Amino acid sequence: MLRAVRIAVGILLASLGVLWTLQGADLVRVKPILCFSNCEPLVGGSSTWLVVGLVCIAIGVFLLLRRRRSHK
Repeated sequence: MLRAVRIAVGILLASLGVLWTLQGADLVRVKPILCFSNCEPLVGGSSTWLVVGLVCIAIGVFLLLRRRRSHK
C-alpha cells in the first residue's frame, strides 16, 4: 500500500510540476478558476513558478524511480 501512495504522490507532483514549469516559462496560460480577492490572470512568465515546477518534477520523478532496498 505504501508503494501505491508513493507512486500516486510522484505522479501528482510530476504532473503539477510540468504545469507550473510551463506556466512559469509563459508557455501555458490558465485563467483563474476560484479567486477570492484578485482575479487577474498572470501576464508573462514567473521565474518563481518555473523553479517551483522544476523542483516538483525532480521530487516526483525521484519518488517514481526510487526502488526499495532489500534488507538481508
